Amino acid sequence: MTQRYVRSQAGKVGQVDAQVVPRYAGLATFARLPQRHEVTDHDIAVVGVPFDSGVTYRPGARFGPAAIRQASRLLKPYHPALDISPFAQAQVVDAGDISANPFDITEAVDQIRDGVADLLGRPEQRVVLLGGDHTIALPALQAVNQVHGPVALVHFDAHLDTWDTYFGAPCTHGTPFRRAAEQGLLVKDHSAHVGIRGSLYDRADLLDDESLGFTIVHCRDIDRIGIDGVIERIRTRVGEHPVYVSIDIDVLDPAFAPGTGTPEIGGMTSRELVAVLRAMRGMRIVGADVVEVAPAYDNGEVTAVAAANLAYELVSLMADDF
Repeated sequence: MTQRYVRSQAGKVGQVDAQVVPRYAGLATFARLPQRHEVTDHDIAVVGVPFDSGVTYRPGARFGPAAIRQASRLLKPYHPALDISPFAQAQVVDAGDISANPFDITEAVDQIRDGVADLLGRPEQRVVLLGGDHTIALPALQAVNQVHGPVALVHFDAHLDTWDTYFGAPCTHGTPFRRAAEQGLLVKDHSAHVGIRGSLYDRADLLDDESLGFTIVHCRDIDRIGIDGVIERIRTRVGEHPVYVSIDIDVLDPAFAPGTGTPEIGGMTSRELVAVLRAMRGMRIVGADVVEVAPAYDNGEVTAVAAANLAYELVSLMADDF
């Protein structure tokens, strides 16, 4: 079937024309956007990383990118809440998947870093990763740092992901941000976790996290300070630094995202998370990921739909800079 793309007045190649090819037909690229090889250059690349060898509980996030792309078929070209047409304002492409060794995490981290770096050939280019487990955030940050240096991190998650090792392994989905802090990838004292909840191994987990330069907006804080309070704390913490946004889908309550490997009760609603993201408009987001979608545990594509829309919000925020 021939893909018929809509072109903007600025010459950007957008989505397949839904009036010519129904949304359920054709290639399942992200939001039915062109593949990287179909355009001469790109501003924003959406890339899949089907890797989940770093999980510590339920596996299956390696199938996340395909599920997110399938769920993204419903995304349309105009974002009314931000009053922006992201695919007309920036050249957004689907860059396919980065292949990573499923049996060697160290090699996989190198492969993912190199794959992301290939998409960031000039400082203006941005990238959104579709995971995959949260291990992939470490090589993504390594690649972003090659272009921008240390960045602030806004990390949406039920879990800290700053533990040291698991069964002696230094790189898992529970350790990426400790490794990132140790490697100098983050601007110290300008990063925040949002949505943290659930049990921990010890109170020392919180003290270690603070010593690494993070602040925490617990999920229970949302009831007390509201969304506006969460946004104010994020903006104050980040300041004027370039930002990497990492979204573990389990930041959402399992009612809104059941298809994930380590679900925790008492999470954010999808409306709350979208409101926080939209209020980050104007921040210089240079890279992002949406991870831990495990479709085997999903019901009616609920989790995949949430992840696809969150990726769309991130792309829209990035496109606003072009």
